[in-house]
Amino acid sequence: MPADRFVALLKSAGVTAVADVRSVPFSRRFPWFSGKALAPRLAREGIGYLPFGDALGGRPRDETLYRDGIADYEAMAARAEFRAGLDRVVEHARRHCVCLMCAEREPLDCHRCLLVGRALAQRGFAIGHILATGTIEPQAATEDRLLATIKADPDLFRDRAARLADAYRARTQKVAARKKD
Repeated sequence: MPADRFVALLKSAGVTAVADVRSVPFSRRFPWFSGKALAPRLAREGIGYLPFGDALGGRPRDETLYRDGIADYEAMAARAEFRAGLDRVVEHARRHCVCLMCAEREPLDCHRCLLVGRALAQRGFAIGHILATGTIEPQAATEDRLLATIKADPDLFRDRAARLADAYRARTQKVAARKKD
């Protein structure tokens, strides 16, 4: 996506700050999305740039945060560093309309939705995902799409929260970072 299109999407959604949740805010393919180039570009547009990859990134450096070689989002969300990162995002959200940014276009393919957005929604925040079309998809609609990706649960008495937790786990297994050997 060209930088101008990205900025236009942010402006159309009323975003005043971007919280970059990439573990490594760098892009060889799209250098204008690297943190060092993006921060001044956004500043010229009146949009703040907030690096959060250290606390909210999806590629943990700690080897204990991988299960069977795959990043364990539930273990990551339980860490004090992650909760502190969320607290910092919440503090910025008191003054700004904050957009979480990572590398994936599709929310269901990215930890910003499956890990960070989920945790913020559990704290009671209204989360919306800016899609490439400019449409803002509410977290509940994204979760409906997530539920549709798993096979129907034969237990009719399981509530939505339990089915959703299973769906989050299954999707994480497919898209989360893999440990490098």
